[in-house]
Amino acid sequence: MPYDRGASPAAETDARPAGRLRRTGSWSARHHLVVLGAWLLVLAASVAADRAFGGTYSDNFSLPGTSAQEGADLLTRHAPAVAGQTGTVVLHDAGTPLTAVRSQVDQAVRSLARLPHVLSVQNPLPSSAPPAQGSPGSPASAPPQSFGPLSADGRTAYATVRFDTNPEALGPGYLPQVDAAVAPLRAAGVQVEYGGPLGELARPRPADVLSESVGFAVAVVVLLIGFGSVLAAGVPLFTALVGVVVGVGVLGLVSRVLTFASVSPTLATMIGLGVGIDYALFLLTRHRQQLMDGAGPEAAAARAVATSGHAVVVSGCTVVVALVGLNASGVSFIGRMGAAAAITVITAVAGALTLVPALLGLIGRRIDRYRVRTPVAETPAAPDATGTGTDTGAGAGGGWRRYAQRVERRPWWFLAGGVAVLAVLTVPLFSLRLGHIDDGADPAGFTDRRAYDLVTSAFGVGVNGPLTVVVDRSGVPAADRAALTGQVQKSLTGVPGAAGATPVQPVGDGEVLVSTVVPAAAPQSAATTDLVNRLDDRVLPQAVSGTAARAYTTGTTAAQVDFRDLIASRLPLVIAVVVGLAFLIILGVFRGPLVALKAAVLNLLSISASYGVLVAVFQWGWGGPALGVSGTVPVESYVPMMMFAIVFGLSMDYEVFLLSRVHEGWLRTGDSRGSVAHALEITARVITCAALIMVSVFAAFVISTNIVVKMMGLGLAVSVLIDATVVRLLLVPAVMTLLGRHAWWMPGWLDRIVPHLSAEGEA
Repeated sequence: MPYDRGASPAAETDARPAGRLRRTGSWSARHHLVVLGAWLLVLAASVAADRAFGGTYSDNFSLPGTSAQEGADLLTRHAPAVAGQTGTVVLHDAGTPLTAVRSQVDQAVRSLARLPHVLSVQNPLPSSAPPAQGSPGSPASAPPQSFGPLSADGRTAYATVRFDTNPEALGPGYLPQVDAAVAPLRAAGVQVEYGGPLGELARPRPADVLSESVGFAVAVVVLLIGFGSVLAAGVPLFTALVGVVVGVGVLGLVSRVLTFASVSPTLATMIGLGVGIDYALFLLTRHRQQLMDGAGPEAAAARAVATSGHAVVVSGCTVVVALVGLNASGVSFIGRMGAAAAITVITAVAGALTLVPALLGLIGRRIDRYRVRTPVAETPAAPDATGTGTDTGAGAGGGWRRYAQRVERRPWWFLAGGVAVLAVLTVPLFSLRLGHIDDGADPAGFTDRRAYDLVTSAFGVGVNGPLTVVVDRSGVPAADRAALTGQVQKSLTGVPGAAGATPVQPVGDGEVLVSTVVPAAAPQSAATTDLVNRLDDRVLPQAVSGTAARAYTTGTTAAQVDFRDLIASRLPLVIAVVVGLAFLIILGVFRGPLVALKAAVLNLLSISASYGVLVAVFQWGWGGPALGVSGTVPVESYVPMMMFAIVFGLSMDYEVFLLSRVHEGWLRTGDSRGSVAHALEITARVITCAALIMVSVFAAFVISTNIVVKMMGLGLAVSVLIDATVVRLLLVPAVMTLLGRHAWWMPGWLDRIVPHLSAEGEA
């Protein structure tokens, strides 16, 4: 089809912002006190409601159809006393054997067994009374373990506590009850530490306030340098803060009904702060330009919301669509983390469209009164019919214009340079190993890390991640059950990667057999992952072959391996869904298949590069200790999927902002090369400032004590940095220059079926 450049220059010039966004911006600016008061009221109400009625966060999830879930369900039906979540209470006395405090141990075991949600407690002293039961009439507990739970020197032991739910879901008020139960042991001089889910409950909460403060401090500096005005710097920060607090409050209320991962509030805060500042920044930039062009404060705010506000809506919808696309994983745990982040994105968009114009209306023309330097205009030169424009002064063009002209002259050099940088950063990606980070990587001050080290020293590292083999023999005739038991026991003997296995014994109602297999390696190691897969794929099927029995590997470590395998298998589907939806949005906005394809491919390249950085830092250990990570760790299984959805969505902020100006110049002049150079010239400063702010917000979370939060923070910071520099300032201008007029080619049949959207909502 012909290259339709749309409206004529005169029509474009005379066009006035219309529709709901313009009216929203105008009304908000005119009734600024009402809007500001309403937001502050919502802020106070959301915080109060969250504190009064908000739910809790936990990493409790189910994996229907997996071996770990089938085995856990089998135990729940036939042997509830050995089912459920398992936590450990590790005891250590450096002076005397624990048998010297037998009465205190017995008392602690009985007290733990009486706690709510406790199914059973296994006494670590083998010669004491039988294991305590959490409720009257419970079936027999787990079989004796040949690996403990009392060390050879008698100074270290661990009590296995089985819960009917994840202890993390019980809230912080549950931990004092556990502390009170073991108080007699601590009074006797015994070191008591908590491991497993019980240890996670005792972890100190991530220091999000410190991370947010650091991110805010850097953002203030960047905004002051970039815009030269104290008030101009304060508007994005205030708006983002209000939007995040409201969003997290809403998330807390929703968590009363739905279970969200413990990292969800931190993730929502990171994303909310980043996009909230960016969206307000885009509106503020356009508003200040309108003021410099002579418009009144109310008209300038209305125009900003009708134009850049439309880009904010498009960008926000793209981010939300990408986050909702995580539901394609089929894992509610992942989908709900995406939903948690989407809540703060929605509040950020709402704040940008209403609170920002209200603040701008309140400030009026005083936006640049308190200066730290002379402010500059957003558009130093308006493109004319040739696309080059005339310098208007006030900081016009300068270095960015010269840079844009260099890109225009040598696009192949810039394209090659950008691709080379991404290729080098992507190399470590080919060594990517997904897994679950175990307690051994936590800071030494955490109780679960101390419990991990005590168990490792006394029993071996594999005891920190035992595997439970469950055999359903309900369909096996009574005469054949003894042979089945011997067959399973033989199969579990000498399994590569296993330190050993306990005797296979019936538990509960006798319909299931149970054995504990102890890995030879740490829970997070690749060897343990291989062991779980070996048991599920070969050892157990052979052990029950020729019988009606079914065998499963379950337990926390097995569930984590199944979760990893499930996420790895669903990642390509999530990528396809998110890329496809984003492709359609870009196609609808800019009416160019090549533009949409370019956006998808370049975003995939930048995300691959950020994955490579994560592998190098955490998996290879290049800088991990400096970040507070003990040793090398795998990349947490769900981090790449979460990063992809978040980064792909966030990258559209800069994509829409830059391409909308390219498209605007193309419609006005028909000069493809000149429109690219002009768009780069007028957006580079804003994109750079926005990216520096978002990078600082994300990077500040590296100081968190939660390793997954560190990983997400670093990964997102690197992704935004790569996207805003290598991609947005090198690759996009180079590719758009090379594509020329072909970038805006649209087949007639496709133009008729794709909805017409607008990047900046011109009439």
